[in-house]
Amino acid sequence: MTLDQPSTSARHSAGWVLGLASVGSLIVALDMLVVTTALPTIHRDLSATLSQLEWTVNGFTLSFAVLLMTGSLLGERYGRRRTFATGLGLFAASSAACALAPDVGLLIAARVVQGAGAALVMPTSLSLIGVAYPGDRRPWALGIFSSITGLAVLGGPVVGGAITQAIAWQWIFWINVPICVVALPLVLARIPESTGPQAAPDFGGIALVTGAALGIVWGLVRSGTAGWGSVEVIATLTGGVALVAAFVRWELRARQPMLPLGLFSARAFSAGNAGVFLLFGSLSGAVFFMAQFLQTAEGDSPLGAGLRLLPWTATLFVIAPIVGKQMGRIGERRLAAGGLALQAAGMAWLAIIAKPGLAYGAMVPPLLIAGFGVSTAIPSLQNAVLSAVAPAQIGTASGTFNTIRQLGGVFGVATMAAAFAAAGGYASPHAFVDGLTVALALGAGLSGAGAAASLLLPARRGHALPARNERSSSIVSASPGVLSGR
Repeated sequence: MTLDQPSTSARHSAGWVLGLASVGSLIVALDMLVVTTALPTIHRDLSATLSQLEWTVNGFTLSFAVLLMTGSLLGERYGRRRTFATGLGLFAASSAACALAPDVGLLIAARVVQGAGAALVMPTSLSLIGVAYPGDRRPWALGIFSSITGLAVLGGPVVGGAITQAIAWQWIFWINVPICVVALPLVLARIPESTGPQAAPDFGGIALVTGAALGIVWGLVRSGTAGWGSVEVIATLTGGVALVAAFVRWELRARQPMLPLGLFSARAFSAGNAGVFLLFGSLSGAVFFMAQFLQTAEGDSPLGAGLRLLPWTATLFVIAPIVGKQMGRIGERRLAAGGLALQAAGMAWLAIIAKPGLAYGAMVPPLLIAGFGVSTAIPSLQNAVLSAVAPAQIGTASGTFNTIRQLGGVFGVATMAAAFAAAGGYASPHAFVDGLTVALALGAGLSGAGAAASLLLPARRGHALPARNERSSSIVSASPGVLSGR
């Protein structure tokens, strides 16, 4: 028997691994997006303020981002199956807590715990597949995994809207519980245990980057209420920046840093990560507000809002595979910069035409342009970053890329919400549009800055990562909005 001809029992076990890992990844990825179309209902039912709505999104994303690489290390050290199962259990319990939350404060707290559970599930799901499908079988398995996880991009806002409209917003969280309860015993019975390199988690780095992100995001979120000149905002922003400096100093000296700063000496790695930070900042902030705009100013139902966002999200399934095939001919720099410029153009167009009662037909062209742009930029930036490092560093580079991407999303929601609060609010559809216009203009600016950063990528033609490389599983991102560059 060879690796290319696994036994029947091995194939059976691998099938369970692929199915269960994909289910875990899908429900986590869905939870990042289903909440977007439920935000107006949560706003009404729990009397949530703008900053509290931000934290229902950012609480999840922030804890997920800062614990993502730690989740991977815990899986390698203590067992991938055990860590994956623990993540599913934590995700189920926190989902139930979200559904039962009597007020928005407890909802936010439960969302933070959900993010921690997601940080255990996502990286270990990829590792489990990498072990179960060696050599030439891995690209096929990862393609299936990526397609299933990517359904969250298409289905997240629609599923969230349908459940919120048909039942109640609490059920966008309740639905996770039975899935996890069924999956957990199957994970323990059908997935073999495995471990990897025994690297110790960088707890000092985790604490510093968490404090830094929390300080900066807190200051941005509170700026609209407390004011930019308030002691609270100045202190939290200053403290956050100081902790960023402390984090950099710590990582330069750590024996096993969570974020190896030496990788940033490669221009493609630095420019690519800067581009994806700004891209997801712009994209996450726009999704946060557009789902609310369609319900608050356009009068759509939650399901209608989800369906009307499809021209924006569905482009990923059409454009990203084409970009992957053309990358070698066109090159990552032109694709990434061009894609971000298109996203900027789409958002600027929406900012110009936004008004209460805007005809949906007028929104479709800018939504398609923005979707085309993001679908072009994401795989190009991902390939540029992963191609900038040695094969042995691909896993670390992918973890860094995913962490920076998630932090970019947190930053985007916080900054665009601050801009929204300064110019508008929820008092009326006109007030909402006043804030939306400024927020989308800022989003267009972030995308434009990302296009400028992408122009710093080396002037070379793109190339595919080697499919046979033992660490190539990292090319497939495990969160919504990122498809394989293959």
